[in-house]
Amino acid sequence: MAPWLKAYPKEWVVPFIGWVNAATAWFVENFRWLFRAIAWTLDWPMTVVATVLAWLPWPATMALVGVLAHRAGGWGLAVFTTIALGYMVIVGYWDESMATLALVAVSVPISVGLGLFLGILAFRFERLDRIIQPTLDLMQTIPAFAYLIPILFLFGFGPVVGLIASAIYAAPPMVRNTILGLRRVPSNIVESAIMSGCTPRQRFWQVEIPTALPQIMLGVNQTTMAALSMVIIAAIIGGFADIGWEVLSTMRKAQFGQSLLAGLVIALLAMMLDRISWGLAERQNKLPESSDRAVWARHPHLSIAMGAFVVALLGSQLMPWFSEYPKEWVFYPAETLNEGVKYIVRNYSDWMNTLKSSTLFYMMLPIRIGFVQTISPFSWGFQLTDGMIWGYAGAIIAFSIHAWRRWSWAASVSTIVFGGLLFYGTTGTPWPVFMAVVTLVAWQAGGRKVALFAFLSMLFMLVNGIWLQVMLSVYLCGAAVIICVVFGGLLGIWAASNDRVSAFLRPINDTLQTMPQFVLLIPVLMLFKVGEFTALLAIIAYAIVPMIRYVEHGLRNVPPEIVEASTQIGCTSRQILFEVKLPLALPVIMLGLNQTVMYGLAMLVIAALVGTQGLGQQVYLALSAANSGAGLVTGLSMALIAMVTDRIFQAMSRKRQEALGQ
Repeated sequence: MAPWLKAYPKEWVVPFIGWVNAATAWFVENFRWLFRAIAWTLDWPMTVVATVLAWLPWPATMALVGVLAHRAGGWGLAVFTTIALGYMVIVGYWDESMATLALVAVSVPISVGLGLFLGILAFRFERLDRIIQPTLDLMQTIPAFAYLIPILFLFGFGPVVGLIASAIYAAPPMVRNTILGLRRVPSNIVESAIMSGCTPRQRFWQVEIPTALPQIMLGVNQTTMAALSMVIIAAIIGGFADIGWEVLSTMRKAQFGQSLLAGLVIALLAMMLDRISWGLAERQNKLPESSDRAVWARHPHLSIAMGAFVVALLGSQLMPWFSEYPKEWVFYPAETLNEGVKYIVRNYSDWMNTLKSSTLFYMMLPIRIGFVQTISPFSWGFQLTDGMIWGYAGAIIAFSIHAWRRWSWAASVSTIVFGGLLFYGTTGTPWPVFMAVVTLVAWQAGGRKVALFAFLSMLFMLVNGIWLQVMLSVYLCGAAVIICVVFGGLLGIWAASNDRVSAFLRPINDTLQTMPQFVLLIPVLMLFKVGEFTALLAIIAYAIVPMIRYVEHGLRNVPPEIVEASTQIGCTSRQILFEVKLPLALPVIMLGLNQTVMYGLAMLVIAALVGTQGLGQQVYLALSAANSGAGLVTGLSMALIAMVTDRIFQAMSRKRQEALGQ
């Protein structure tokens, strides 16, 4: 085999990184003054909000938020919110929580305003929409660490830089929901407004925007969640005394108990804000209160909030513990949690080492370097012989013939491709072969445009000299996705058929999805030490949630009349599941698979902290060297992997929906 087929020659690499660095240096030199002025302007509202939240007595804040939660979701949500805020007080993280809340309180309005403006522009001007949509894809898929370098050059260090990074990351959901809401306004409502003599401006602001408001409020909800998920990164570049900084500092010391207690604060804040904003969005569909009643009767929650606020302020003057929760009352079980982890390590280390080595030798290494290099007397207990190789090839051919007869030629080709990847590994497969296979899959799934996009994306990664890092990332993410599909799919099926299991899994999924990604590394790091297996477990913990949720959602939403018809013709429960429910739920499950891949790629950058050598590590190397070009190329490559995967899965889902007549 020609050497250039296995490894792309360095002399063929395009100096794109150098060009980006030169352009960045020129831009920073000429426009730094403008961005520093923006940072100075944004510093004022953030300082004011942080000062007000720090000044308010904790019972006053709890009362105000509790009343708001009651308005949004009733007594259940009010009790949950009070317990969540009470946890922050009891563990001694109240001040840090309020600092984080200040960051979210300022970044979310910026993101909402920017997202609403861009969404309206994209809705009204089709040409702008063609530019905005791919820009949103990049904003949501490029790792935040990749664009921190130019942000730091332009805005400098400090809390405002974290605020700006959060606002950039959180804006896309608002844009997408604004566009979707405006496009879903029924045509008969617009026609009625025109017939009533409304001007275009009146029709838009007094008819279309109010009609689209529920969807726009959903965008506010998603934007809030995205902003809160950035608090750790904001702490890294801002050094802000908030809960993100607390998680980061304890994580650096490998203090599981401390980082878990601090991470739970972020998870509780996320769940609290999620439910409150969702509840307020749902209220947009209700009719307004009658205006002939007294103000206090029309707005009882506002009246109660004001009363509770006044009582709390008076109480803070009479009782000092109203103003500041006494330190001797703090309950902080961090050391107990640390001892629990140490107990597990001491007593179950043999079992954990067996699990680690088995997964590494029998799954991870075959996907990475293939059977041809993995099978040896040391790892598998025997040597790979020519007879075994021919037997393996014959088995793959037999399976591919069976797949052709049972399903389609595409399944047959997929079997051969999968068998070849397992034999040579992702890093051992020649790059022209890998590119040809992915391009073919993209062509079959979505046609010429998707195939061309996939080919050009891979070509960009190849000519920039990071193909090996791309394959390492594909291998690790692919292994995690396989495990997530198997176990997440089984859990989703179980949850769809059992309400108790669904109720049990829901808070676990919420915690895994809202817990800072960094925190997920701590327990597996303490149990399994540094290495790719630790990174694999952390990725699985974060990426398995969409698979569970979408499988359950898809199965629960299969039309009941179809299930009843299947039961009446004598289908068993097994037949109903595998031949009725799963095929009908497949488009939703494919979307879950899409999101699982997206979550896995997002976690790659975090997983690089425990020893992986793919694109995530390259992002950190670029950040430490302040290399804007390398950061952009690496981050853009991760974004392109995500976008190619997204386009292929979306196309497959559309084909399946068309086949089902949906």
